[in-house]
Amino acid sequence: MSSSKLLKGSLATIVLRLLEEQEKMYGYEITQKVKQLTEGEFKITEGALYPTLHKLEAEGYLTTETQLVDGRVRKYYSLTKEGNAEAKAKVSELEEFLANLQKVLNPKLGLG
Repeated sequence: MSSSKLLKGSLATIVLRLLEEQEKMYGYEITQKVKQLTEGEFKITEGALYPTLHKLEAEGYLTTETQLVDGRVRKYYSLTKEGNAEAKAKVSELEEFLANLQKVLNPKLGLG
């Protein structure tokens, strides 16, 4: 499995977590923040990001607001109350998964 497939499977969690921290962001800003935080290791494409944003919005986790910036319409995404709860749940779920994955990959680390 390529790292891009792993990233795609974690994309909703990444988006929810960023919006939990930033309050509101637009799509390109999300891609650039992920690229910055991972020092270029994670590159999110528009083809992966926007379907995720639309799905989260349809599920009631995001709201949108459009603003005119430098003559261009920019669509900002924010968490709803439900989205905030989902962000916490998804991050917790992923952290638990990663801890268990470490136990499988490095079983000797778990032994005292």
